[in-house]
Amino acid sequence: MSKYWSKLAKKVEPYVPGEQPQDKKYIKLNTNENPYPPSPKVMKAIKQATNEDLKLYPDPTCEELKATLADYYGLKKSQVFVGNGSDEVLALLFMAFFDADDSILLPEITYSFYPVYANLFNINYNLVQLDKDFSLSLDGFSEPNEGIILPNPNAPTGKYLSLEFIEEILKKNIDEVVIIDEAYIDFGGESAVKLIDKYPNLLVVQTLSKSRALAGLRVGFVFGQEDLMEGLDRIKNSFNSYTLDRLALVGAKEAIKDEEYFQETRSKIIKTRERVSEELRKIGFKVIESKANFIFVSHLRVQAENLFNQLKEKGILVRYFNQPRIENFLRVSIGTDEEMDLLIKTLKEIIE
Repeated sequence: MSKYWSKLAKKVEPYVPGEQPQDKKYIKLNTNENPYPPSPKVMKAIKQATNEDLKLYPDPTCEELKATLADYYGLKKSQVFVGNGSDEVLALLFMAFFDADDSILLPEITYSFYPVYANLFNINYNLVQLDKDFSLSLDGFSEPNEGIILPNPNAPTGKYLSLEFIEEILKKNIDEVVIIDEAYIDFGGESAVKLIDKYPNLLVVQTLSKSRALAGLRVGFVFGQEDLMEGLDRIKNSFNSYTLDRLALVGAKEAIKDEEYFQETRSKIIKTRERVSEELRKIGFKVIESKANFIFVSHLRVQAENLFNQLKEKGILVRYFNQPRIENFLRVSIGTDEEMDLLIKTLKEIIE
């Protein structure tokens, strides 16, 4: 710890991403990346945009991408905000809508970046308890708060909340901002975007990292009513006016437009997820029903940490969280059918 660090740098506990070891070649099922490449149209557009125009700043307001997103989701362009990955968008949301010493509500088990941001910006948070099967109940969201944030489907459990459930939360907290983080919504859920015109307190966050196979491009966006977007713009333009580079802008636009490729790859992931879930149940795993591109699993006899370590030794990376209530679960990203077949084969060997 350096003597030159600020008090904030000394006290903050940063987010820890999934490990990326370089000692050998691994099957990576630990960071929820898409196992399939981006759309060929995305690759073509980026190559064409790799020209001398890179000496110029990109469009700071991302007008073309906003228009493409608005058209795709049936919104007005003024209801769309884009940023450098959904994590940056989330950080801007915390700054735009929560004040220091506010108290917000988070699910007890959730994306671990939320508490990191809350601590970074001196925001208090209370945890809404999950049921035994990791489900959320509405009662917890009736507590006094200055804002709510929850992923749907949840991470790392993959549990999905219906639109009716989301609406009840919005109604109960109409005077506070409710942020629905839909990083995984395209793998079987129904987006809350259709509720935006109805609820002035709703913000819906999405990303191109998962279902559009663009984790390396860093593009995230949020939808909400115009006054919420104006608040976000005020923060962004006080922090980083040029959030998206030229290559990201053209690649993102083509990813949204290539609906056929999107439907093809997401359908393959969903099909593989359901097949693998059933195969794992047959060999003694408890598999939480998932609407994401990952599954949350626990074996009836073999400890999760043991499985995690043995899989890593055999060249397969999954995610292990040594935390209360989930210390005997593994989060497994859905890979290709060949990768998942090797996972099942390896797990059988370890268990036997």
